[in-house]
Amino acid sequence: MPSCPSFTPPYLHKRDSLIVFDEVQQFPRARQLIKYLVVDSRYDFLETGSLIRRKKNTKNIIISSEEEHIEMFPLDFKVMNDFRQYVLVGGLPQSVLAYRDGKNFAASDEAKRRVLRLYRDDIAKFARGYEEKVFAVFDGIPGQLSKKDEKYTLSSINKNARFRTYEDSFLWLNEAMVVNACFNTTDPGVGLALSADHATQKCYMADTGLLVTLAFMDTPFTDNELYRAVLFDRLDINEGMIMENIVAHMLRRNGHRLYFYSRSDNLHRENHMEIDFLITEGKKISPIEVKSGNYRSHSSLDKFRRWFRGKIGTPYILYPKDVMERDGIWHLPLYMGMLFSNFVSL
Repeated sequence: MPSCPSFTPPYLHKRDSLIVFDEVQQFPRARQLIKYLVVDSRYDFLETGSLIRRKKNTKNIIISSEEEHIEMFPLDFKVMNDFRQYVLVGGLPQSVLAYRDGKNFAASDEAKRRVLRLYRDDIAKFARGYEEKVFAVFDGIPGQLSKKDEKYTLSSINKNARFRTYEDSFLWLNEAMVVNACFNTTDPGVGLALSADHATQKCYMADTGLLVTLAFMDTPFTDNELYRAVLFDRLDINEGMIMENIVAHMLRRNGHRLYFYSRSDNLHRENHMEIDFLITEGKKISPIEVKSGNYRSHSSLDKFRRWFRGKIGTPYILYPKDVMERDGIWHLPLYMGMLFSNFVSL
């Protein structure tokens, strides 16, 4: 009988080793006692786990003052030529790893379906009492984003639905980092949050790859035409929601809270306008429009510049083509949305 190989534990180097406590929410006492390991000061420690479960599993423990929180987002896109593949695969590690081995979109799609099922399990466990409302909001995201104005309309769930009865559902999904909420700002200025209308919002998926899969959750991957449409740049107006969702993710990842501007005027149609995103740059606000490659006009952006000319910084259009400046508007490739940092000016 062959002998079992001996096991030599890894050597830990003082001040040069990181010890990871994975899924720490499963062991709340470990989370509390890590204080003494930090005081020991020989090593660094990293705790990871589900945000919602970590918040829930704090009964009868004292959270250490040494604990620092870091928000984790889907993996960043870095390789320009792989942008469209990144849009489809998304940034969740499970999906990235599944796709990396053989460039297999079907394997990636299956990994994302497993993640979506886990999301639903978490909703059932941790949104008790209003989980049906959370499910309804979550399942409705692709349909809402595929509309022309993309704002979340509760009447599509229930004709008698009111925001006050669904507000907790939106908050739950946002706090769990399942979605990126984008609020309408009614009086655009440097303090965008001051005029934010939380009852009028767009609800983007935090990971665009998950949005692609959620949109076709009820059909097999082999029937999913969206993958080919994205890869070969054959998107129609409805599937353009994918590109707007990826821009929302990039802005949120770079520290921006998400705001848009919408004005309806049925009596004076010429005053109607819709701006996809607004960000602050210094003491000015910059409007961002997301367009397809063959768009013909940007009438809303032109109106917005006239109405708020004293507040406007640089206006941008993100689209699938090359860098260009025309009529005072910077046109940038979609992937350059990652450069709109809230900490370093573009």
